[in-house]
Amino acid sequence: MLDLTGKVAFVAGAGSVGDGWGNGRATAILLARQGANIFGVDRNGDALAGTVAQLQREGHQQWKTRTCDMTSADEVSAAVDECLKQFGRIDILVNNIGGSVPGDPVSLSVEAWDAQMDLNLKTAFLGCKYVLPVMEKQFERDEKGGVIVNISSIAHMSHQVGGRVNVAYATAKAGLGAFSRSIAIAYVKKGIRVNTVVVGMMNTPAITTRLVKQLGTSVDELIPKRNASIPMGRMGDAWDIANAVLFLASDEAGYITATQLVVDGGVTAAR
Repeated sequence: MLDLTGKVAFVAGAGSVGDGWGNGRATAILLARQGANIFGVDRNGDALAGTVAQLQREGHQQWKTRTCDMTSADEVSAAVDECLKQFGRIDILVNNIGGSVPGDPVSLSVEAWDAQMDLNLKTAFLGCKYVLPVMEKQFERDEKGGVIVNISSIAHMSHQVGGRVNVAYATAKAGLGAFSRSIAIAYVKKGIRVNTVVVGMMNTPAITTRLVKQLGTSVDELIPKRNASIPMGRMGDAWDIANAVLFLASDEAGYITATQLVVDGGVTAAR
């Protein structure tokens, strides 16, 4: 069950913001535990180093990492080429790049808007741009195309805790869902499945390194507030996201494409 032995997973955003388990790190490690060969990229070398250390601690042998800015077409193309040289194919692409900047259309600068579109949407476009031809050739050769999992957010489905407005982030993540569905149908007869994991409020290092500063609060205040706002009574963690990615990437999800898997403890349904 959920066996990925021999498959090659290109994980974008495979590091972690701060210490501990971010979504990308947990995903890379879980896919490796299930037998996948991992090619992990992140623009932050220090964040990526933590993932490398964990891969080494667990004794995984088939992996390679590279610093890569996923907003740069040249860097993404070079990373995909290196992955192919290392492993010969790409069976799984995980586009796990993103981050929010608060603001409404008036308060948000044009530069911040553009940067949010690049970070949250262009990165997935570039990942798909260079990996889709690889998967298409694989399907022509051996009828084994591939799987793409894009990571989105409930920000485009539900208001934020405390009334936080992040119009650019929400818009980009809504676009990511449409992007995923469009690709899924365009490539459905070419052996490529495309799905989206929609992430709710998770207890990851991003809370202590990014969100606390943006909201001007403390960890001790923020975590109980976020827990209380969730029907299950607690935030999820990076492993909840990693497990969702694993399922969608596995053969057991072979009849699932063009869909969104919401991992939020019931938040969007309750609201």
